[in-house]
Amino acid sequence: MDHLPRDPAILVSSVNMLLRDEEFDSLDALAYCFGTTAVELQAYLLPFGFVYSEEQHQFRPIGYNL
Repeated sequence: MDHLPRDPAILVSSVNMLLRDEEFDSLDALAYCFGTTAVELQAYLLPFGFVYSEEQHQFRPIGYNL
């Protein structure tokens, strides 16, 4: 994967897969590798109803991130 997808559902799936499969140990490391920041990823996905859960180490739908 050379770049992150722009489609929100595919982006969440891709990021969560990379974090789950331990390709990256943090959202910051993943974002840096793809030329963005964790803050930018979180800001992009928030309007689509996804928030990052530090505890679960993945993006989750709002309300399921606890």
